[in-house]
Amino acid sequence: MDCGGWNTLQEEQAMNIKKAQSGYAAAVNGKVTPMTEVELKEQSRMATELTELDRVLGGGLVAGSVVLLGGDPGIGKSTLLLQTLAHMSAKYPSLYVTGEESLQQVTMRAKRLGLPEDNLKLLAETQVEQILAIAQQEKPQIMVIDSIQTIYTEMMQSAPGSVGQVRESAAQLVRFAKQSHTAIFLVGHVTKDGSLAGPRVLEHMVDAVLYFEGEKDSRFRVVRAIKNRFGAVNELGVFAMTEKGLRLVTNPSALFLSRYDQPVSGSVVMVTWEGSRPLLVEVQALVDDSHAPNPRRVTAGMEQNRLAILLAVLHRHGQVATFNQDVFINVVGGVRLSETAADLALLFAVYSSLRNKPLPNDLVVFGEVGLAGEIRPVQSGQERLREAAKHGFKRAIVPKGNLPKQLQDGLQVAGVSSLSEAVTTLREWMV
Repeated sequence: MDCGGWNTLQEEQAMNIKKAQSGYAAAVNGKVTPMTEVELKEQSRMATELTELDRVLGGGLVAGSVVLLGGDPGIGKSTLLLQTLAHMSAKYPSLYVTGEESLQQVTMRAKRLGLPEDNLKLLAETQVEQILAIAQQEKPQIMVIDSIQTIYTEMMQSAPGSVGQVRESAAQLVRFAKQSHTAIFLVGHVTKDGSLAGPRVLEHMVDAVLYFEGEKDSRFRVVRAIKNRFGAVNELGVFAMTEKGLRLVTNPSALFLSRYDQPVSGSVVMVTWEGSRPLLVEVQALVDDSHAPNPRRVTAGMEQNRLAILLAVLHRHGQVATFNQDVFINVVGGVRLSETAADLALLFAVYSSLRNKPLPNDLVVFGEVGLAGEIRPVQSGQERLREAAKHGFKRAIVPKGNLPKQLQDGLQVAGVSSLSEAVTTLREWMV
């Protein structure tokens, strides 16, 4: 051999070029079409009978779409999809493909949850070519693959769950969904850091990526849309795990609020925006003297680097020092806040805990804090205030740019433009 090395030959499986050229969009001819000549058809959506899941999907399940659902082991992914398919099978032909459990285990779960069993069809198979052959005979409109890491293709010799197997198996399923207009749910495993296992290209191939989140010691579960070609991203669906499966939570704002008999220090309520609706959540802070050379900065439900930045702004522009204090932040209910509208609420919770002075129970706060100490307006300020007034809040501190043109009934709103002005207003309203 010219390379002069041993064991350098690698076997590569020849792929079906004709099949690979068909594309995910199921194009019949490679014909260039002007956009003005493209015929637009209204997307037909299928209701899943779970309104919270419909919300996350953008109004229902689109025919021919591929949805990837990820989450920690035991969080309830199989339960959610089994419930969905059992209810939808009364209207649409459905097929549940299980690669991890036996048919007996799936049937026992359905009986335990009290789900209708008359129309739901099950298949225990892991070879993707065999799955697609059976699907072409059964012609289901909705199909669940549980899970994509157990599926393999005979075109490759690697073990199931490897990068190549996951990528090629998902490609064949996506191609089948587009050509047959079958809606497919793919269950995906996650790694230790919570991200989907396997190649990142898997997230680009599918139409929607959903994450199933929740604390193991809590019965509440949250489904969050990370990617959605047919709806809004960062949409949130809230469920409660019961003995009969997942139950819808119709008023999640009441779920994430902890009502106290007496005001407590370090607690403030803010209005966050998740997808297409506002949610009231409680932000808690605990500030205590630090006995270590480097004070601790710990967050649960928020970004830790953002906390360090905001504490520096509080010191520089609010004249409130925390350099010798341990600061712990928690968002009640397991919600994760990613938007900057939580900045002002976080600083108010820190200030309340540091001074050991409670904030009023009827106060709600939101606003972005800049490095210069300015309070910037956030999106959908009117809808946030309307949600707060609906839940009985009487006072609000918001950015001056979010002051409503028409005040909500019974809601006193104070607009602030700087952090120093916000702290002054807060001192006046403290209990």
